Amino acid sequence: MSARWEWLALLGRAARTQRGAVGLALAGSVVLLAIIGPFVAPHSPTLSVTGTFVPPAPGYPLGGDTIGRDVLSRVLAGGWLLLAVAAGATVLGVGAGVVVGISAAYLGRVSDGLLMRIVDVLLAFPPLVFALLLLSVLGSHVWLILIAVAVSHAPQVARVVRATALEVCERDFVRAAELLAMPKRRVMAGEVLPNLISVVMVELGLRFTYSILIIAGLSFLSFGIQPPAANWGLMINENRIGLAANPWGVVAPIILIAILTIGLNTFTDAIARTSLGVERPTEQFELAAAGIAAGATP
Repeated sequence: MSARWEWLALLGRAARTQRGAVGLALAGSVVLLAIIGPFVAPHSPTLSVTGTFVPPAPGYPLGGDTIGRDVLSRVLAGGWLLLAVAAGATVLGVGAGVVVGISAAYLGRVSDGLLMRIVDVLLAFPPLVFALLLLSVLGSHVWLILIAVAVSHAPQVARVVRATALEVCERDFVRAAELLAMPKRRVMAGEVLPNLISVVMVELGLRFTYSILIIAGLSFLSFGIQPPAANWGLMINENRIGLAANPWGVVAPIILIAILTIGLNTFTDAIARTSLGVERPTEQFELAAAGIAAGATP
C-alpha cells in the first residue's frame, strides 16, 4: 500500500471508532458552518442594521454588536477566513517541521547539530510573542499571519518528529534500503516518513488547533485580520465591553472555537490510538528485502 493510501486508511479507521466519530462530528459541524455561513447570513456582516449591544430580538436572534451589526451574521461569516489561514499555516508549519526533523534524524552528526541549534533558537520565542513581533514590524497582512504562525509551529514539530525518527532510522528496512544504494531523499520519503504517519497526523490536528487559537489571539490583540472583516477572535475583542448588555457577541465565537478545539483534539487522539503499534515498511522495501534474502545483488 502506498503512503498516500496508508494516510487515508488511517483516517478511515480512526473515523470509525466512537471517539473518532464524535470528534469528527464536532469539528466537522463547525467547519461546515464556517463554509456555508457567509451564504446564509441574514444580513451584511459589515453594515449596522440594529442598535448597539441590543439583546436578541425578532430578526436578530443574537442581537447587535458594538456598532449595531447583526451578531449572527458576523458569526456565520467570521469563520471561513480564520479556518483557511489556520489550515494553510498548519500544513506549511508541519511540513517544514517534518522535513527538518527527518533530515536531522537521518543525516545525523553535523546536519543534526546545525538543524537542532536553529530549532532551539526559534523555540526560545513563545509562538504568540514571535507572531506579534513579526506583525508589529512588517504589518498585519493575511499572508504574513500565515507565515508567522507556520514558523512558530515548525520547530516544535521538528523536535517531536526527530525524536520518533531516530528510532525508525535504525530499523532493518531502512538499512536494507541503504544497501540498495537508494538516494537519501528517497530513503527519507519512502521508508522513514511512512512510519511516522501517526505522529504527523496527530501533530496536524494539534497544530491546527493551536493555529486557530494563535490567530484568534492576534485578532483579539488587533494584530490579526483587520476590521471591518468578520472574525471570531476580533468579535471577542470588540464586544467584550458590552458583555453585560449582550453577551452573545463574545459567547458565540468562544463556543464555536471551543467545540472545534475539542473535536479536533478528540479526533487526533483517535488517530493516535488507532495507529498505535503499526509499522509498515513500504512495498518497495519488501521486494528489495526479498531479493536480498534470495541472494540477489543490489
